[in-house]
Amino acid sequence: MFYGEFSHTIDKKGRIIIPSKFREVAETHYIDTFYITRGLDTCLFLFTEEEWKAQEYKFKNLSFTHAETRKFNRLYFSGASKVTCDKQGRILIPDYLSEFAQLKRKIKIIGVSNRIEIWDEQKWIEFYKISRDSFEEIAEKIIGEE
Repeated sequence: MFYGEFSHTIDKKGRIIIPSKFREVAETHYIDTFYITRGLDTCLFLFTEEEWKAQEYKFKNLSFTHAETRKFNRLYFSGASKVTCDKQGRILIPDYLSEFAQLKRKIKIIGVSNRIEIWDEQKWIEFYKISRDSFEEIAEKIIGEE
C-alpha cells in the first residue's frame, strides 16, 4: 500500500507533510485517520486506522503475564496518538514522539507496505548504510525459511 522513500522537513509547529503519493493512496482507500506511535530502530510508525486495529488485536491477544509483553505493550500503546491530515496534507507529531525518534528538521518518510515510518534523516542514512550490505544475506535467511 505505502512504498517509497521521501525527504521532508518538520515545521516549527512539529508538523510534517505526508508525501503526495501516500495521500493519494489514502484518498483512494477513503483513509482519513492514522495512528502514530513509537517504532523500532528509533523511528516512528504511522498506521492507517484499519491496520492499527489489526495491530492492536494482535498485541492485546498476547499473554499479559509475560513481563516482556507488558513492557512492549506499555511502550507501544502509551505512545500512540490518533492523527488526521489537515487540508495541506500535514500531521502534527506529538513532542514526546519527536523526542523518542530524535527528529531534527530534516526527516525521511518511508513506505513499508502496511505502515509508514518517519525517521530523522541522519538516523535513516546510518541505518541504511549499516543494513544495505547485508540485504542479500538477510533475504536468504528470511525468504529461504519459507
